[in-house]
Amino acid sequence: MIAASMLARNPDKQYQFFNRGVSGNKVFQLAERWDKDCLQLQPSLLSIMIGVNDFWHTLSHGYTGTVDTYVKDLRALLDRTKKALPDVQLVLGEPFYVKGGTAIDAETAVGLRPYQEALKAFADDYRAVIIPFQTIFHEALVGAPVEYWCPDGVHPSIAGNFLMAEAWMYTMGL
Repeated sequence: MIAASMLARNPDKQYQFFNRGVSGNKVFQLAERWDKDCLQLQPSLLSIMIGVNDFWHTLSHGYTGTVDTYVKDLRALLDRTKKALPDVQLVLGEPFYVKGGTAIDAETAVGLRPYQEALKAFADDYRAVIIPFQTIFHEALVGAPVEYWCPDGVHPSIAGNFLMAEAWMYTMGL
């Protein structure tokens, strides 16, 4: 949705977009394909949204990683990225859950906070912009229920995806 909007509004800029996101990935899986899916493309702007599966999959998918694993793996990935692409602009999407969804309940969601806080700490270290998806969805629940935005609380609907795209563009000043 971001790519479509940017391309339609800026035909003279000849932007190129590459979406290499894989649903269900954790940081270590992203790192395994990073050279091909990112570094070889040499982006000038890199937007990464990773983390909810690093937490959620410890609850119901048998993954044994911890927040320390997440921090270590993401720091290594970002260090590797900045070494290869020192001028890349980093945009980090906050891992989120939407209250009322079926994947993560409100009581369990407390465990996601350290992942969110860790990601925010990377902003200063890497001069990254953070997209506050947790806040965006929390505020969206005032206008419509979780089923409208993100039925299971972690996989957005079409409306939820649009909300995320708008938040990304707003945060980036576009």
